[in-house]
Amino acid sequence: MEEKRLPVPPFTLETALQKVQMAEDAWNTKDPEKVCLAYTKDTEWRNRTDFINGREEVKQFLKQKWEKELEYKLRKELWGFRENRMAVRFEYEWHDTAGQWFRSYGNELWEFDDNGYMQKRFASINDLPIKETERRLK
Repeated sequence: MEEKRLPVPPFTLETALQKVQMAEDAWNTKDPEKVCLAYTKDTEWRNRTDFINGREEVKQFLKQKWEKELEYKLRKELWGFRENRMAVRFEYEWHDTAGQWFRSYGNELWEFDDNGYMQKRFASINDLPIKETERRLK
């Protein structure tokens, strides 16, 4: 049995905001080994058109993501929560190997287990090509 990953559900406004900030901070490390530990061993994801199952697949997905999305910088915002679920809005900026910058916008639906690990993550994401001078997240 895994240790609790505080805060755990049911969430209050304070603990939901804390959980979102923890996710933002972790993803901004761009460390797949660290980030994947926030998810259950059998986590279920939909990320754009990718369906990802299990912590090991999450780790591989994130490794490939951050090899492609260079100078990645993310911001997340809580939009709502109930018991063990959250809705989160996010945007992040990155550039590809050719130097083209993008701002990616999206929404995530999260579901947590009783120990505070994310067991489901469903993300819808759109990319907008931008000029480097248009960046907001630095």
